[in-house]
Amino acid sequence: MDIIRIILALLLPPLGVFLQVGFGAQFWINILLTLLGYIPGIIHALWVIVKYRDRYPA
Repeated sequence: MDIIRIILALLLPPLGVFLQVGFGAQFWINILLTLLGYIPGIIHALWVIVKYRDRYPA
C-alpha cells in the first residue's frame, strides 16, 4: 500500500497525505505547500508517508 501512496504523492501530493493521515493538520499543510510550489508539496507528502507508516498501517 505504501507504493500506491508514494505514486499518488508524486502525482497529487495532498491525495497521498490524505490516504496516510486523513483530514488532519498534515493534510492542510500539504495543501498549502502544494499551492506554493509543487515540489515542496511532494517532499512533504513523501515525508509524511514515511514518518507515519507505523502509526497508520494499511
